[in-house]
Parts: sequence; C-alpha cells; structure tokens
Amino acid sequence: MVVPSQAPLRMKKTRAVGIPVIDLSLEERPKLCQLILKACEEFGFFQVQNHGISEEIISRVEREGQDFFSKTACEKQRAGPPTPFGYGCKNIGFNGDKGDLEYILLEANPHSISHRANSISQDPTKFRCAVNDYIEEVRKLACEILEMVAEALWVEDKFIFSKLIRDGSSDSCFRINHYPSLVKGDDNDDDDWSGRNPNINPQLFDHQSKSSNRIGFGEHSDPQILTILRSNNVGGLQILSADAFWIPIPPDSDKFCVFVGDAFQALTNGRLRSVRHRAMANSTKARMSMMYFAAPPLSACIAPIPQVVSIEKPCIYRPFTWGEYKTTAYSLRLADHRLDLFTNS
Repeated sequence: MVVPSQAPLRMKKTRAVGIPVIDLSLEERPKLCQLILKACEEFGFFQVQNHGISEEIISRVEREGQDFFSKTACEKQRAGPPTPFGYGCKNIGFNGDKGDLEYILLEANPHSISHRANSISQDPTKFRCAVNDYIEEVRKLACEILEMVAEALWVEDKFIFSKLIRDGSSDSCFRINHYPSLVKGDDNDDDDWSGRNPNINPQLFDHQSKSSNRIGFGEHSDPQILTILRSNNVGGLQILSADAFWIPIPPDSDKFCVFVGDAFQALTNGRLRSVRHRAMANSTKARMSMMYFAAPPLSACIAPIPQVVSIEKPCIYRPFTWGEYKTTAYSLRLADHRLDLFTNS
C-alpha cells in the first residue's frame, strides 16, 4: 500500500524574504511573462498589482462576507454544515484538521451560488450578484496569468491551461475565510468589524491565546491549478520557502496573491512549484480572506505538456484525472503531500 509522505514538523523560524510583486500594467509582455514564470518556478507564489479589478467589485463581496460573519452562530449554521460546500467553523475537511477560523465554501458557478445564497444572505440577489461579479473578474485574472505562463514556456497554444478553467464544467470554487481577532472588546481598532460585533460567539475561538503559533489554517498546498487570494489589511499569511523557512507575506489590500497549485505543478512536470502555505491567527484585528481556486473539469486529464518533458527530464507524474486527484485530496490530511501518490516510480 502506498501512503503519502508525512509533512515534517516545521520548527524553523520565519524570515523576511523579498517576495515577487509583479505589475500587470507592464507594457513589455515578453518580459512580464518571464517575470511570472520565474516567480512560479522559484516561489510558487507572487503578488500582482495594477490587476484591473475595480475596488467597487471587491468591496461589494467583502461587505457580503462581513455581513454574514457578523451574524449569530445560530443564523450562520443555517448555511451549514459544509458538505463540503456551505458554512463551516473550526473543522477543515473531514479528516480531523482544525483551525481558528470560520468560512463559506461555494462552487464557482452561478446556479450553485444562487441556491446557496438563500441560506447565507437576507438579500440573496445582492449576495449572488456580488459574488458572481467578483468570480468573473478573478477568473479573468487567473486566465490571463495562465496564458502568460504558457507564452513564457513557448507553448504554441497559449490557452492550453486557461481553457481548463474557462470550461463550463470547471470544478473551480470560491471560499471566504474569517479569522476572528485575538482580543475581544470595545477597544479594538475600527477595522476589526467582527471584534466589536456582539453576535460573534467568543467560545468558538481561543481568544485568550497570546501564542505566536495560533494556527488559523494549517500548512498545506492547494490541489487546484491556481489560487487567487485577496485579504484585508491584516497579516497572517505565510508561505514555505524551498529551504523550509516560513516567509510572512505583508498584508496589502491593493494586491492579489497568486499561488501555484498541485495540478499546475503536475501539468508542468514539476517545473512550477506548488507552494505550501498557512494562515496564522495572531492579530488583534479580524482577518478576512477571499480565495478563488481555479480548477479543471472533473474529467480533465492532468498530464505534463510536451514542452516540459525530455530525455533529461522524463515525466515525474503519471497521468490522472482531476476527479481522481480531488478524491485523493479529500481522503488525506491537510498537510499530506498528495502528489507523492501520483509519481512514476
């Protein structure tokens, strides 16, 4: 029986490293494509600025998230339990992983969002429109990035990756995470909208902990192709460097974070690195992050493209469908190295 390698316990300290910040308004497209490729190869992560997504679209969906997480526990439970879609609190997945957070997980398609909106919002139409508009914009951003990676790899069909998430049966999803503040009380900063709300149940979270190791969402990689994340101006996100140091990502609400996922690592035969990351929950302010997980259809075959395979660099991974990989991912713990099960041995 083959089992995934266990993620080692990360005892090393964090360190500051210059994280790539890429300006998407750069007019020299070949240079822009190469900058993105280099960031994906070296870090599996970068931030983008001048991304073209309006503040109005961002703020609308943020307000919907704030309104939902400010509800009473009883009201929020009407949108749960997560199956895996819906509202969840503390439990991450079905295999015992936990974190100091609550969340909404949605399928990134209008029909499913319309259905879920009825249990999430008192104004389902407003919620549906805000979320759908946001997803449309971040999907475009993800596609643009995937097409630039293809160009940088000299792939003739620059849509080879992006068409997987443009497909009408794409398995992409959208998640809003809320990490409550450490300190509850009236002296919180004005930005800490949930900290001042009397409806947040303090017994759900360990607000008394002053430990710098309070985990909101534990170490993991994203199984999909690409993740686009946006958060408020509260820190907590960390990525794991190639030499096993945790790198804190400075919060900046003007930028989007981009993560390479497992499927993209497999599609590029390991040339791009699926980045392991985590979210700490140590702030006296509440943190809210929104993630769009760009995934292919369940039936899509994940196999290395010819441009990244050679005699010197044979296929690392056997071909598999996204549905097969997703099923495996859901059967494992958060920190497991899922791609280890799909290598050619």
